[in-house]
Amino acid sequence: MNPVSREKIMKRLLLIAVALSLIILPVILIWVGYNGSGIISIEFLTSRPRLFEYGGIYPQIMGSVYLVSLCTLFGAPLGIASAIYLAEYAPDNRITQSVRFFTETLAGMPSIVIGLFGLEFLVFYLQLKTSLLAGAISLSFMMLPWTIRASEEAIKTVPQEYRAASLALGATKWQTIVNVVIPAAMPGILTGVLLGVGKAVGETAVVWLTAGSGLEAFVPRSLSSPTGSLPMYIYLLATQAHTVEGVQRAYGASLVLLIMFLGVSVSALMARNYYLRRLGN
Repeated sequence: MNPVSREKIMKRLLLIAVALSLIILPVILIWVGYNGSGIISIEFLTSRPRLFEYGGIYPQIMGSVYLVSLCTLFGAPLGIASAIYLAEYAPDNRITQSVRFFTETLAGMPSIVIGLFGLEFLVFYLQLKTSLLAGAISLSFMMLPWTIRASEEAIKTVPQEYRAASLALGATKWQTIVNVVIPAAMPGILTGVLLGVGKAVGETAVVWLTAGSGLEAFVPRSLSSPTGSLPMYIYLLATQAHTVEGVQRAYGASLVLLIMFLGVSVSALMARNYYLRRLGN
């Protein structure tokens, strides 16, 4: 086979791969929307669950919002700070390479292992109990590696000329990082945070072991309260529902969860485009 024919074949195969990748998301959205839209109502979104397969999902919606918000509050600043140190201050030696290796390993660690660690260390040893706080901290463990790696790579892509110009004007290294490097790297940093949020928002095992059963009929009133969540609610209905309506409620909750995630994704995309426009100007 001559090189021209091989090039055409590879181009077509790559095109097929792209088409399949683009088809998967609409198929999932259409399937979940078709099966779940019929159950969506004001009552379903604003009332409490009753008798497992009845009632609404308001506590689960708010529980997921609280968990993801607190997880981001804990994980995003720590991940970005770690990335700044690794990219700007840490020497390139075996210790730094080991840190990067363990960070990448944490990203691929099974979630049930992180959940078990959160259960033993946070819930039992630190006596945080099964609570909103324990769940959010455990989820932040899953968010950290994605935020660190993406943020570090984004910081490294900032041209050295930017740093040199800032230092030449009399700015300190920290002032250069805060006022020059971070704004220039912000689109990539936001992408890393979004990846971490996406990892946390749909998690079940960690939430089950540290935050609550998923069927709590109340919105958490404090950090020490157990909290329901949409992923756990969906899992329980999908595996234990005995009625058609129960399965429909699982699809309805899935549709709400997808809408929440798409809302976060669109918001992050708008913020990233805003920073890109600022950099362009």
